[in-house]
Amino acid sequence: MAAWSGWGPQQKGIVLDGFAGPGGWSEGIRRWLGLHDVGLEWDEAACQTRAAAGHLTVRVDVSCFVLAPLVGRVWGLLMSPPCTKFSSAGKQFGMLVMDLLASGIQRMLRGEDCRAELRDRIYPVALQEQEAANAKRRPEKRWPQARVEAAAREDAFVTVLVLEPARYLWELITGDTADGIPLEWAAFEQVPGVLPLWEVYALELRRFGWHAWTGVLNAADYGVPQTRQRAVLIASAVRRVGPPPPTHGKEAEAEDLFGESRPQYVTMADALGLVPTAIVNTRGQRKTQGGNEFPVSGPSQALTGRTRSWTLHTNRNQQPDGSRQVIDPHSQPAPAFTSKAGGQWALISNTQSNAAVRTLDQPSSTLFFGHRGNAVNWTDGVVKRPIEEWEAAVIQSFPAAYPWAGSKTKRFEQIGNAVPPLLAAHAVSAVAGIPLLQEALTAAA
Repeated sequence: MAAWSGWGPQQKGIVLDGFAGPGGWSEGIRRWLGLHDVGLEWDEAACQTRAAAGHLTVRVDVSCFVLAPLVGRVWGLLMSPPCTKFSSAGKQFGMLVMDLLASGIQRMLRGEDCRAELRDRIYPVALQEQEAANAKRRPEKRWPQARVEAAAREDAFVTVLVLEPARYLWELITGDTADGIPLEWAAFEQVPGVLPLWEVYALELRRFGWHAWTGVLNAADYGVPQTRQRAVLIASAVRRVGPPPPTHGKEAEAEDLFGESRPQYVTMADALGLVPTAIVNTRGQRKTQGGNEFPVSGPSQALTGRTRSWTLHTNRNQQPDGSRQVIDPHSQPAPAFTSKAGGQWALISNTQSNAAVRTLDQPSSTLFFGHRGNAVNWTDGVVKRPIEEWEAAVIQSFPAAYPWAGSKTKRFEQIGNAVPPLLAAHAVSAVAGIPLLQEALTAAA
């Protein structure tokens, strides 16, 4: 048991984290609750990220993992099945087979492993959708039939992964725990479209005598600088559970009779040290027009793997056609120091992720000039300013220095797919009955 020597007295056994990803649940419960988990993850880049961050990981296909050796040792279960088939980015294919999935959950939680049967039943639906999508492609872009069928098989397999929490619950709840500990709590999250399935899980868990709550939580309500909506299930075998109480609000509240109040949402500007008048464009530097824009004076919109294309710009000199002043700060002279300059331009002291940024109404930081030439740049945050990896991480409530691994695409994919650690901590706090560490909350504020 030497591997568990770091557990505090409040942790009674293993916290098992299925579909662990880069460590959203792991980082949240470690940083704000003092707990540690064992993560199950297949993606190589995510496993590398977890290892670099110090999170214990077993690289394994969650659907093939044998649970028997862990029965009687698992105290809490965390699950975030892949959301691609239920999100708008994945064309919400999973919504077409919700009845099949709901029935499958009920059968799994009665000890009937129907995963293979459901994959076979869902495949024809997936094939029909893939063939329809292929027919809409230009003739020279159409896939061969073998590729269409392979994509349909993948759709069926990934969609049925939402039944894995049922398999884990069944084995951990009904297994022999006479010489160990029973499973005490579970916390699952997914995109809002999965809420009806979480409700089926809740009904089935109540048959076992568990207490369960399901609902959609907004990450911004818990101090995350992002309005990310997540469908959450929390359930406990030993206590009544409800949603974690929000810590922040859209508007700041006055103190109540007990001297308590909720501060306003954490803004992007606050979290990243940005000029409050800056604007984020989610279309970024793509050639076609479109996308959404939102000011950094509020929480970010929800991040996805496509966030790597977001750009930051000022809102000055906007033309009737929507265009703005575009200046390449590397080829233009520094702006004049005027009374209006403070909210327009910033000085970046180097090109690293930890670069110190100072607006013109602040003192300059120490300036560094490296072997590659002048690393000090002026920027007005227009086209030349894409969102950086560390900024996306902070918006998700990860530490700025979190050690993401893999290609740029894989790193942003991990960031976008992860549950925000601070939201995860609040959910586990509510279900496990463990208060958040105040010193960690203060440090994050």
